[in-house]
Amino acid sequence: MRSLTFLSKMTIFGFLLSTLPVIFIGSFSYVTSTKEIQKNVNAGKMQLIMQINSNVEQKLTTVNHTLNQVINSTVLKKAMNQPLTVNEFVMYDDLRSEIRHMQSFDTKLEDVVLINDRHNWMIKNSGLYDFEHYAYYEELASLMQESESTSWVLNPSSWFYSEEAAGSAACSYSISLVKKLPTNGLEHYGLALANIPTCSLEELLENEGDPFSNMMILDDQFRILLHHDQSLIGKPLAESGLHMEQLTDTSGQYTAAIDQQNYSVSYYRSELNGWIYLSTTSIASITKESTKIGAYTLYICLFMVMLSMLLAWLVSRRMYSPIQLLLNQIGERLTDIQKRKTNEFQAIGERVTHLFQSKSELEKEVSQHIHQVRTFFLMKAFQGTAKQSEIPERLVQFGYKRQLEEWSTMAAITLQIDFSDSSRYSKSDSELLLFAVHNMIEELIPAEQRLSPVIMDQTIVTIIGSSESDLEAFHTAKYALTEHLQQQITSYLNVQVSIGMSLPFHSFSALATAYREGLEALKHRIKLGEGIIIQYENINEGNHYLNLNYPGQIENELMDAIKLADKDKSKELLRTFLQAVFAVELSPQEYQIPLARLLNNLLIVMQESGVSLNQIHPMKGSLLEELLELHTTTEIDDWFWTKVVYPMIKIFKDRQEAQYHNISEKIIDLVQHQYDTDLTLEECASRLHYNANYLSSVFRKETGHSFSEYLSMYRFKMAKKWLAESEMPIKDIAAKLCYNNPQNFIRSFRKQEGITPGQYRYKKRGE
Repeated sequence: MRSLTFLSKMTIFGFLLSTLPVIFIGSFSYVTSTKEIQKNVNAGKMQLIMQINSNVEQKLTTVNHTLNQVINSTVLKKAMNQPLTVNEFVMYDDLRSEIRHMQSFDTKLEDVVLINDRHNWMIKNSGLYDFEHYAYYEELASLMQESESTSWVLNPSSWFYSEEAAGSAACSYSISLVKKLPTNGLEHYGLALANIPTCSLEELLENEGDPFSNMMILDDQFRILLHHDQSLIGKPLAESGLHMEQLTDTSGQYTAAIDQQNYSVSYYRSELNGWIYLSTTSIASITKESTKIGAYTLYICLFMVMLSMLLAWLVSRRMYSPIQLLLNQIGERLTDIQKRKTNEFQAIGERVTHLFQSKSELEKEVSQHIHQVRTFFLMKAFQGTAKQSEIPERLVQFGYKRQLEEWSTMAAITLQIDFSDSSRYSKSDSELLLFAVHNMIEELIPAEQRLSPVIMDQTIVTIIGSSESDLEAFHTAKYALTEHLQQQITSYLNVQVSIGMSLPFHSFSALATAYREGLEALKHRIKLGEGIIIQYENINEGNHYLNLNYPGQIENELMDAIKLADKDKSKELLRTFLQAVFAVELSPQEYQIPLARLLNNLLIVMQESGVSLNQIHPMKGSLLEELLELHTTTEIDDWFWTKVVYPMIKIFKDRQEAQYHNISEKIIDLVQHQYDTDLTLEECASRLHYNANYLSSVFRKETGHSFSEYLSMYRFKMAKKWLAESEMPIKDIAAKLCYNNPQNFIRSFRKQEGITPGQYRYKKRGE
């Protein structure tokens, strides 16, 4: 029963403890609810003010735009220069039509007034008037003395009372847009006024209102333009109980006392005309909501405590039975536990921890051995020394059953580190760097898409595979994977790597061939530079490498130079090879053996690359017989060069040029069709499924220009064509050629041609 009591206490204590956050949160919510509600209300008020400001300014902007149309009309310009009497019916009717057209918009306009002080006439909705005898002549004439040519002014509606709109008398004030006429003259002798009754704008405040807020709008002199109390319109802000000293910023919030009550005040100053949109909210109305929240929180907390007590009592009654069963299964007795002065949970935890430790140690030991055996087997498979029949069985043992069943297309990826003078690493760091890159490959390529990477002779090799049978789709995915891999390694380790890729294959029996193809692809770094991603299909016309061993380092380098069509290096290596052969004292017959092996290996390379014998030796005689008939070192050197090596170089050179030419033509086609977009070398590489560095080297070798130089040259060609043959504005030409602004285009054009685009167009038109 001691254990049962312990479990019951712990269970009840746990449930009660779980309710403490709820109680704390409830108490905190009650204390902070007022502040949070006030904060939310203030935020909502500011959004409301911004919305009202937007709606009002939309109306004002529309009024300003339509009044500008009237002012700039030919009819008004003509009328401002002549007297206007009742006999000028056509002119008067045209002016009235302009005014009616302006009032047809949803602008809230009540009246539009046109005044010509020089010729003493005034037109408004109710008709044509003699301006000097108008009842409010002096008041209207004083508006011409305003310093601004355009201004918004609060005026009494009685100044513009119109018999056509008797309802306007309900509004004591109107907001007038005042523009001096003529607008472009040095002397102003007329006015155009567009009058909006304040009542119509108050409708916007009512539509956007909320139950707690009062809205008002002030002009730049802190006079009240709009207010729910009509008697305050036109009066200073102080009449409403507020003071202007706190309205100094563009927007803000503060607390003010109005009629001995605290109010939260939010305001926003318009950038259009300096008007201030202001909202006041009673803080007392906000606190009523927090009281309700506090009551609800208290009820919820009490309910949670009672529910926790009930659950603790029920759970403690049912918990001990399975714990007793578990203790019996692990061989622990209650009396032994009591002697150790511990409890059931500690005893169970100790036994489980011991089991997990034993299991982890065993798994770790087995895992280490499996990893070593797997690496050794993969190295044998890549070197071609593993039996073809045992490869599938061993891969299943190493956990690659899923890959064997699902993969239909595979390729080998070989990766080597490029050490350069600018690198902060030296070759002595290669082992550490290879280990780091090996780990990054395991992290960046999902395990289900690869075999475990292996380090062999300063090269990391792995096999990637996919269930995708479409070679084009597999090719695209392989290219994207290697691009991402190279970028991540460069980014994190600050070291350049080159990646070679084999041709796709469909059986695990081709692992050795794929590995050799990846290594062959990497050898092209000699010519294309560091940091490339190259595919074997680019150097052997899509034919698989014949996995034939060829002895001798010099001979190996000679074969590589021939494949790269490097004439000078091939000739030098051939001479070095023959010097090494003839440096040893042998009989004439014994010299024939290494020479025959060299010829045989050259023919093997030729055959592996798909070159027929007739292409280098169209005669029907035997090359070996011709070789054996030679007697001097000079004859042998000349024969190898003229009959075998140089013809092979020309064939590889033609292939290379055809491949480079094909790639360059595709890039040029992209430039000519998409020069007016933000085209980059990286985008071309992605579309053509090549590495960007490889494309850059190939394009420069083929065209003599970098990609950016060629793109710039073609854009200038199109610019000169448009300048000479069309009326397209220079700013449009700059935009089509992806310049940020016309000035950059003009500077670049002048630097290229020595004259500006405008001068070039003038010159071509003259010709």
